[in-house]
Amino acid sequence: MAHRSRLSTILIDVPQDQTDTATAFWQGALGVQTVSPPGEPQFRSLPGVLPGLTLALQSIDGEARYHLDFETDDVEAETARLIGLGAEQIDQWLDCHILRIPGGQLACVIPRHSDDETFDRLATSWP
Repeated sequence: MAHRSRLSTILIDVPQDQTDTATAFWQGALGVQTVSPPGEPQFRSLPGVLPGLTLALQSIDGEARYHLDFETDDVEAETARLIGLGAEQIDQWLDCHILRIPGGQLACVIPRHSDDETFDRLATSWP
C-alpha cells in the first residue's frame, strides 16, 4: 500500500545546560521568538524561518548536533523505505523511529503532524 512522507523538521539539538543560551542566540540571529509546543518543553520552535519546514531547538541529554525529521502517514513503511536506501534504525522513542543515515547523521521518522494543506502539498507518495 502506498504511503506519503516529507522532510518536515530540522532540529538543532542542544545540551540541556546550554539551552537558554542557544535559544537567545537563535532568537537574536533569526529575529524570531521561540514557541514551546504544549506538553513538550524540550522543544523550542523558531516559527516562520523556513517556509514549509519546522526549525526548532531540542534540549537533549548529550552532545550538540543537528538532526532531521521525516513525517509520514505510515511510520513503519517510511522506516522500511529509508532502511532500504541505506539507513539503519538505532533506536525508537514512542512512535519515533531513530535512524542513522548514510554519512552518519541522525534522522527520525515520525507520525504526520502538519496540517492537511501543508502535508498534501509537500508530501511525496511512495509505492
